[in-house]
Amino acid sequence: MNVYDFDKTIYDGDSALDFYLFCLTRNIKILAVIPAQLLWAFFYFVKIKTKTQCKEKFFSFLYYIDNIDCMADEFWNEKMRKIKQWYLKQKTEDDVWVSASPEFLLRPAAEILQVRNIIASKVNPKTGRFNSLNCYGKEKASRFREQFPDIEVDSVYSDSLSDAPLFNLGKNAFVVKGDKMRRLPLESIAGPARFGRFL
Repeated sequence: MNVYDFDKTIYDGDSALDFYLFCLTRNIKILAVIPAQLLWAFFYFVKIKTKTQCKEKFFSFLYYIDNIDCMADEFWNEKMRKIKQWYLKQKTEDDVWVSASPEFLLRPAAEILQVRNIIASKVNPKTGRFNSLNCYGKEKASRFREQFPDIEVDSVYSDSLSDAPLFNLGKNAFVVKGDKMRRLPLESIAGPARFGRFL
């Protein structure tokens, strides 16, 4: 089994941001939440609010979307071209996508590609509120082991070393930049520190 981060790893960009911009061009009412989004982004920057709280305010634009399922389907009809070719050539049905993006947003893409396993942030598609912890950093590895306690992971792919806890699950680890990838040296995943010297 292989494990993949989604945004900037197998998807060329940030799917949540792309979806926001996609919705914004189709519903001008979303403009109403921009001042609050910017304010809360500042609050996060100065450490007054958490990342999850800031992301909830960002996803508050979902309140203005009448049919989120239809909008997500339209989005992927246009954006499937941003799934990277190297991934399409090697994907299998038992791949696991682990992402901080909303589960409801990634689900249609997974269905198109016939990928069964998604671990992502559980975001209420009507309100933008989180029904789980933000699926980021250590939470990614924790959620994976909760769902697959005994599975042996062959390779883990991510664009970011913030996914070190996820890398530590695999026998092989690859950092992805654009369409290129670099295998992290085996010694970096050996011993108790594992990826410590890369962070």
